[in-house]
This record gives sequence, C-alpha cells and structure tokens, in this order.
Amino acid sequence: MNQVVHSYNLISKINHWISAVVIIGLFAAGLWMVDLSYYSAWYQDAPHWHKSVGLLLAAYTVFRVIWRLFTRSPEVEGTAFEKVTAKIAHFLMYALLFGIFISGYLISTSDGRGIDIFDWYTVPSLGALFEDQSDIAGLLHYYFACTLIGLTSIHAIAALKHHFVNKDNTLRKMTGATK
Repeated sequence: MNQVVHSYNLISKINHWISAVVIIGLFAAGLWMVDLSYYSAWYQDAPHWHKSVGLLLAAYTVFRVIWRLFTRSPEVEGTAFEKVTAKIAHFLMYALLFGIFISGYLISTSDGRGIDIFDWYTVPSLGALFEDQSDIAGLLHYYFACTLIGLTSIHAIAALKHHFVNKDNTLRKMTGATK
C-alpha cells in the first residue's frame, strides 16, 4: 500500500498554521516584555502569559512531532539542493523550538519556583542546575528565538518562491488551495 500523498492532511495544516501564529506572537511578546518597566501594569502578567502559552506550545510541538512521524507527507518539490535544504531547515526549526522551550524553562525555574500554566497546573522546578543559569539561558533563549524567526522567514520566502517563480504546488500543499 504505497499511496502517493499530494497534500498535507488537515491536522498537519492546522498544526503548521497554529504553530506559526503562536510562535510569531510569542516572539513579538518576548521583545515587548523585555522593555516593560517595573511599574507597568503588564510587568507581572505578560511573563505569566508568555510562559503559559510557551509551555502549551511545547506540548503541542511534541504532539506535532509525533503526528509527523506517523503520517505521510507529500514529496518535496524542487531541485536536489532545495530538497536537502528543506529537510535541514525543518529539522533546525524543530531543534530551535526545543532549544527555546528548554532555555525558557531554565530561565523561569532558576530561582527554584515552578511555572504556573494559567494557574491550571504548576510545572515543577529543577532549581539552578548551573551557575548564572538565568543569564546564560536568557541569552540562548533570545538567540534561538531570533534565529528561528530568521529561518522561518527564509522558509516563508522559499514557499513564495516555489509558488510564484517555480509555479509548483509547494505552497498549495500547506494551504489547501487547488490549482
């Protein structure tokens, strides 16, 4: 039973677009949060929301990886170089996401307190695992996030290039649009 798949399934499409919107939103919120003053009304609330949504995205990303492992994807279109770089880019985006999740956890729990997810559940802290954990993890979190946004931008530009220049089905496979 070697069926050819021409498009991503509905769950994969939903996973992709929800993740894209949430990642961009978390990145924007993260940049905004670092400039909040102690006296801002958002000084306590914004990090709480950022951590809560970030941890939910981490769980969703685990689901997404598992879903991807057990479902067939359409063949990547393009040259051999484009096919290899697409696979590398997808791997790097997932690796960066997990780096962001881990570093965010290390920032937030370095003082020994767990992370409250919308006051539904507290993810326990492992405490400080190494010296200057919050500072080191903070730098990694920032650079991983910036790199992810850069790579995601290249990913989007590549999809648009396939659509408008190559005139292939790469973008249609993820949007559901038909030719």
